[in-house]
Amino acid sequence: MNLEQANRRLCMRLAVIALGMFGFGFALVPFYGQICAALGVNSLTQRDSVSNTQIDASRTVTIELDSNTRDLPWRFRPLVNHLQVHPGELATVEYEIVNQRAAPVTGQAVPSYGPQFAGEYFKKLECFCFTQQTLAPGETRRMPVTFVVDPKLPRDVNTITVSYT
Repeated sequence: MNLEQANRRLCMRLAVIALGMFGFGFALVPFYGQICAALGVNSLTQRDSVSNTQIDASRTVTIELDSNTRDLPWRFRPLVNHLQVHPGELATVEYEIVNQRAAPVTGQAVPSYGPQFAGEYFKKLECFCFTQQTLAPGETRRMPVTFVVDPKLPRDVNTITVSYT
């Protein structure tokens, strides 16, 4: 085999490898979504479903609300800092978002919980965190979060902190 044939064979192999890598990268997005859905990972910004539950009036849980912006020119705050709910009770709180830039800005809030496992019991039915939000220059918007604290929340947990970044 001469040098020209060896070079041609090497080029063909490299082209096949490059096409394979492109195909893998293209197929990775849907596979990643299916793997996350199957494992229940990365579900913080997805709508929860709640079955018909009874309100547990024998206990009260304090919900502390927090907000942070990370490199966004927004003023972002809950309208109330805390509230008391009974497990199983439907509750709604609002956050106010103000775009302080002279241009449209798009962002998406990501929730975190304290204690961390409490996220399993904090069921969001409606939340601005489900989708990206685009605010016009200077626009102020009030955004609701409707939720239920699952009555299966361990009895020793009396406070849940919900923080949106």
